[in-house]
Amino acid sequence: MVRPRALMSNNNGPKEAASMPGVPQGRAAHRPPAARPAFWMEAVSTSHFRYRGLMAGTALALVAAIGSVDYLTGYEISFLPFYFLPVCLATAALGWTFGVVTAAASVATWIIGDFAAGARYSNPFVVGWNALIAFAVYLVVVRLLSGLLAAHREVEERVRERTTALTAEIAERERLERAVIAIGERERCAIGRDLHDGLGQHLTGTALVAQAHRARLSAQQSDEVADARKIVALVEEAIDQTRKLAKGLLLVEIAREGLPEALRDLAAVTSRQFGVACTFHGDDAAAFGDSATTSHLYRIAQEAVRNAVRHGQAKCVEIELSHQDGAVVLTVKDNGVGLPPPSARTDGLGLQIMAHRAGLIGASFRIAAQPGGGTLVACRLATQASSP
Repeated sequence: MVRPRALMSNNNGPKEAASMPGVPQGRAAHRPPAARPAFWMEAVSTSHFRYRGLMAGTALALVAAIGSVDYLTGYEISFLPFYFLPVCLATAALGWTFGVVTAAASVATWIIGDFAAGARYSNPFVVGWNALIAFAVYLVVVRLLSGLLAAHREVEERVRERTTALTAEIAERERLERAVIAIGERERCAIGRDLHDGLGQHLTGTALVAQAHRARLSAQQSDEVADARKIVALVEEAIDQTRKLAKGLLLVEIAREGLPEALRDLAAVTSRQFGVACTFHGDDAAAFGDSATTSHLYRIAQEAVRNAVRHGQAKCVEIELSHQDGAVVLTVKDNGVGLPPPSARTDGLGLQIMAHRAGLIGASFRIAAQPGGGTLVACRLATQASSP
């Protein structure tokens, strides 16, 4: 009587395949979702060369082990579905060619084991037919698995290429952003020099002419002396404003040790210009990696003070520069109206620029409402960080 072992393998095979190990999330959690293969595919992929020999030997050993168990249990019990495991391992380890070889070895081991266990067939065609059916099923599995692995490798390669391209694009974008900021600072410096050397000198010459004219009118005891004094005063006021404006624009390259002095001067200028109580408290020994870093920190403080006076309507502003836990901390506090509620808050361009400047020098940036009212702007820079 013919035993339908091939049909049994066809019915039980999918169940065996479904019982194979799944994906352990802990092992592959660090990978991007698009490049997270199943654990057994990852372990025996052809990209892992050191596993290839081990998996090939393991596949052949499994064939021998399953054949031995098949022989010991007799030919009445079919172990044909269990040969799927070494066939899959061989295909994944060394490709479809070795998978076909392992499939052929599995079928041969199965036939030899049954004959050794005492199985007898009335027609040799039965043995050939069962072996052909089993081998065909294995070939389908080998073909599907090899195609799946090839598709997986192709997707992984595309993800790797795309990741490389995105990394290069991000680096290029950061470089361009730094270049744009550097160009803006150079333009500020150029405008400041033009104001100082051009308009400032022109106004100084005008003031000298006005003073000489006032002196002549005074000598003549003219009634227009008062008007001449007003003209001289207005020109001198214009000279002072031009110098202050030029100084703010020229403050691009701050000396390495000069940030505390620059912040102190910022507080004094703010107090005079806006009529508010702006003070500075800080460590005069604060030093940084280069002048670009101090320039970014100064611009952050300058923007925070400007926002506190213009938008926060603050009457008291405190600038502080201190060392805390191996880092330099710049804070700007005010007693203004504070931040609007989160539902009505829209971060303006000034806040975005401050946060971006902090990111360029590797510093953290935080803006928050103070418990007693007003706003706190804090920028924390590790002492070992340096400007890009």
